[in-house]
Amino acid sequence: MANIVAIVGRPNVGKSTLYNRLTESRKAIVDDFSGVTRDRHYGEAEWIGKRFTVIDTGGFVHGSDDIFEAAIREQVHIAIEEASVILFMVDVTTGITDLDDDIANILRRSKKPVYVVANKVDHAKLHHASAEFYAFGLGEIFNISSATGSGTGELLDEVVSHFEVLEEEESTLPKITIAGRPNVGKSSLTNALLGKDRNIVTPIAGTTRDAIRIHYNQFGNEFLLIDTAGLRRKTKVTENIEFYSVMRTIKAIEDSDVVVLMIDANDGLEAQDINIFHLAEKNKKGVVILVNKWDMVEKDHKTAKEFEARIREKIAPFNDVPILFTSVTEKQRIFKAVETIMDVYKNKTKKIPTSKLNEVMLDIIENYPPPATKGKYIKVKYITQIPGRSPMFAFFCNLPQYIKDPYKRFVENKLRENFDFSGVPIQVFFRQK
Repeated sequence: MANIVAIVGRPNVGKSTLYNRLTESRKAIVDDFSGVTRDRHYGEAEWIGKRFTVIDTGGFVHGSDDIFEAAIREQVHIAIEEASVILFMVDVTTGITDLDDDIANILRRSKKPVYVVANKVDHAKLHHASAEFYAFGLGEIFNISSATGSGTGELLDEVVSHFEVLEEEESTLPKITIAGRPNVGKSSLTNALLGKDRNIVTPIAGTTRDAIRIHYNQFGNEFLLIDTAGLRRKTKVTENIEFYSVMRTIKAIEDSDVVVLMIDANDGLEAQDINIFHLAEKNKKGVVILVNKWDMVEKDHKTAKEFEARIREKIAPFNDVPILFTSVTEKQRIFKAVETIMDVYKNKTKKIPTSKLNEVMLDIIENYPPPATKGKYIKVKYITQIPGRSPMFAFFCNLPQYIKDPYKRFVENKLRENFDFSGVPIQVFFRQK
């Protein structure tokens, strides 16, 4: 399970600044969400060798104070359920407010580790001012300045003490995650694959609800199915449903080899689907897109091709992804989907012999060499696949610093053409020989 740190608190206490500091120089796991999720950030951080996901719960609904405060309280509840550690941020320059008290009351009932982070302690005189926050009854106060970074080291030492460095699992079975927006048919697909007409997903006891793992072993295919469907809080705050869904999806996708992104044929590929796709891509997971409820769409001989073209346009530049049109209720192409998923897993774990790689790619590069830069010619001498969880290739040459992105994309496309990496992100590195 992924380690997740949620930063909670009322507006303008510095949550986003702390988030930016913790995830500094690291790529966000998920691009800024637009629309209902109001630019919420999910990022990756590391401290003393332990990696974790940071969630900035800031930036919420605009509207009346009542709606605004209800949304923040709801967000705190979700953070308690889903996060490994909670950072409760307060502002030392304004002291305790009614909203701070409300959040503290919720956090006191939590069994999760909670740290009170007094922000904006920018000079020594303010250290004593933070003592009033002991009134929350939540333990030690950590004085920091998220703007300068002062005090964050001591805080992170405590935070990561709750994380285990997870050992690799003994199981070598492929791990497949079914992801997507609510009501696209995730539970139905799971039930159809297992041949059971019941919802096999039940809440796990305790405050953390993890994705359910199901062992699939039928028709010559065996894998672990990680089901993210069905475990969603019922709430009137629509944004938080999405927030909750994404937190669970982050954990499930990090723990998978191949992500099956299910979309509704009636809706097409929406913003939330694209976010899930990029989450899988950035984590270097295999991807299969299933367009479900295809039986409900009026179509002619061109409909599927046009629908597929629109999807590939939206997910570019990584659009070498299998797209299948299914109807789970009619059991149309669901076993074709299983075959495709296993093909993508094989592509992800594929190892190309070095001799074959050099034989094919050096010939292509000789015919289409990198453009000369400043009168200097780039000579690629040797290619090898780097060991890893996803396909990575090192091209050794004399002047790697002059290789531009367009040529890297050209090389990636040639690798795909010749070795079939459909559904899998691949990485190309040019290195000094």
